[in-house]
Amino acid sequence: MTPWQIVPLTAEHTRSLAECHIACWREAYQHLVPAHVLAAFDVERRAAQWERNRITYPGHTHVALVDDEVIGFVSAGQTRDRPPVPAIELNALYIRSPWYGTGVADELIHTVLDPQTPVSLWVFEENPRAQSFYRKHGFELDGTRRVEAFTPSFEVRMVRFPHDSVQS
Repeated sequence: MTPWQIVPLTAEHTRSLAECHIACWREAYQHLVPAHVLAAFDVERRAAQWERNRITYPGHTHVALVDDEVIGFVSAGQTRDRPPVPAIELNALYIRSPWYGTGVADELIHTVLDPQTPVSLWVFEENPRAQSFYRKHGFELDGTRRVEAFTPSFEVRMVRFPHDSVQS
């Protein structure tokens, strides 16, 4: 039995989710994102944003909890890409660094993504660890890149189609 549980996001967990989200960015992106951008994240604003997302997109976000602390989360829904390639996008998957390699990320991705549904995601170009994780789950680079919204860093798109081999 795992020490965590995965549940749909509820109002009682939006603040803990915001804390987790900010901590994950600071842990994972300290060499990719300017320090002033990471320092500027505000828990109250992020919690309010997650609460709006929870209400607007019910069921799109799931959190991994240990007791009542969010240690990771995943969010998926309609793609923001135009044209849609494919129609579903994995919008976010973050795990606190002490939980890397425990299987919580695998469980989160399986919670929101149907292996028979095409899906895309965006990942930092200079994040080989994340790209390797996504390749393990059947995603491949499709050659598309863009500048990330909050930073001068590039993101690359990865896609997974039902015929791709998916491993756990």
